[in-house]
Amino acid sequence: MAALKKGNKASVTSKPWRSLTLILIAIVALTGGMFASGHRTPRLGIDLAGGTSITLAAVPEAGQESAINPANMATAVSIMERRVNGLGVSEAEVQTQGDRNIIVNIPKGTNSEQARKQVGTTAKLYFRPVLATELATGGTAPTPRTTGDAPSQGTGADKAIDKASEKATDKTTDERSPSASASPSANPTTQGRAVTDALKADAKPSAAPSGPAEGRATPSPSATGGTDSRLQAQYAALDCTKASVRATAGDGAKSTDSTVACGQNSQGQWQKYILGPAAVDGTDVDQAKAVLNTHSGAGWTVTMDFTDKGSSKFADITGKLAQNAPPQNQFAIVLDGEVVSDPYVNQALTGGNAEISGNFTQKSAEELANMLSYGALPLTFREDSVTTVTAALGGDQLHAGLIAGAIGLALVVLYLLVYYRGLSFIAVASLLVSASLTYVIMALLGPTIGFALNLPAVCGAIVAIGITADSFIVYFERVRDEIREGRTLRPAVERAWPRARRTILVSDFVSFLAAAVLFVVTVGKVQGFAFTLGLTTVLDVVVVFLFTKPLLTLMARRKFFASGHKWSGLDPKALGAKPPLRRTRHHSAPSHPKEA
Repeated sequence: MAALKKGNKASVTSKPWRSLTLILIAIVALTGGMFASGHRTPRLGIDLAGGTSITLAAVPEAGQESAINPANMATAVSIMERRVNGLGVSEAEVQTQGDRNIIVNIPKGTNSEQARKQVGTTAKLYFRPVLATELATGGTAPTPRTTGDAPSQGTGADKAIDKASEKATDKTTDERSPSASASPSANPTTQGRAVTDALKADAKPSAAPSGPAEGRATPSPSATGGTDSRLQAQYAALDCTKASVRATAGDGAKSTDSTVACGQNSQGQWQKYILGPAAVDGTDVDQAKAVLNTHSGAGWTVTMDFTDKGSSKFADITGKLAQNAPPQNQFAIVLDGEVVSDPYVNQALTGGNAEISGNFTQKSAEELANMLSYGALPLTFREDSVTTVTAALGGDQLHAGLIAGAIGLALVVLYLLVYYRGLSFIAVASLLVSASLTYVIMALLGPTIGFALNLPAVCGAIVAIGITADSFIVYFERVRDEIREGRTLRPAVERAWPRARRTILVSDFVSFLAAAVLFVVTVGKVQGFAFTLGLTTVLDVVVVFLFTKPLLTLMARRKFFASGHKWSGLDPKALGAKPPLRRTRHHSAPSHPKEA
């Protein structure tokens, strides 16, 4: 028995310090991570930082109500994100709301009118022949080389292959010119753009090899279909390294006009193009899919099926392109004025379907397939509402939210001081630890998962003050109940904990469950409230277990609390405690040998 008591005493002595050390290490580590990341404040949402929120409603074509489905809406969101990124906007949010709405939140510093124009119009997808292309270098472009210039080192362009004649093509090309150079892998930032993987090209007796031209200077506009001087000047001045220029390149050009455009190559470099009139519309694509081609060993590829009308157009343009030298044997797939892929061909593709191959990953193949499918998407989007919040108004809302939080915290602290006196020190210290953890984690979640602190999230944090304080009150009241029963403070603290722990866990579980359900069934700003409420509820459990309980255990050994000082909040007399519990000796009761 003596050994057992000694072990229990050691356990009780060491356990509080172990828990307090653990939570201290966690706070220091998280704070260090916050400073190391460079994000020392939580990221603010549109309603606090200022910006524009646009709500778009999907409108199907007549008789195409089934077009409003999760797959098409996800594709539309992908296109909207590309458009917003094209404006050079950072930290924008594009997400679905319900089954037919898309919410676009764009932070301050963006032209709201331009943003509305970009995200509210129907996407246009065209297949245009490439007349000239070269890397964008900024400012006035160098004089492009002529068709016969030798290629410089660079990455390849995508290759379109007629699936019906793929084997015959491979056999023919194997007997001809050597393969074009290739990049080892596709860059994940190219948004669907692929790279040739040692693909071969048809030999031309009087021209340069018909491989891809991406990454090098290419024919001058004067040698490519007689483009006019105005287009040549636009091409020379086009600086695709600037987001504002990319967003407006080719604006106003009709599908029947030649135009200029920008696109990103497989190495993440911006390429500029002169493109001929559209030969095939996006609506001529019946469907496009990302397929893992294990038969030919091509890996991930993108297959396209055309409508009857589109098949004829595609056969015609590929037949013409196959007779040209690079880069004029390429066609550009242009979405919203940006080149997303520029495959080359070496024969007419007449089967009504085609396959774009290269060093695709599954993700890049699916992205390109989604973009191709969007051209045939029977959906348009109507602007339902636009809410613009100035930075000044957002600052006022944040200021008001912080004042409300400070008032709520002050009232809780005042109540604790009046009712619990010395115990309020433990409660306030626990609230400060919880607040510190909440702040640091929110600052880290901004760059990590894109969490933005909006006004409802601030409300969730204010509500959490009451939830956290409630946990302390439950435990304190359990301890005071034990003292009322006549126990001294140290055993009262330990006996009260199991019952208080169960109550706290049940209460926090209900709060977390409500927050989780609210987060799942809602979208937009309400999710911010639910997320913050759920996060603070979890932190409440952590703080109570690792800080409040150990700290109270340590304080119970201090004379101020252990003696029941009248300002400790644990005065037995003030609590109406019973006389101390004592064992009663029974001399005439042999049935109780332990007490005899």
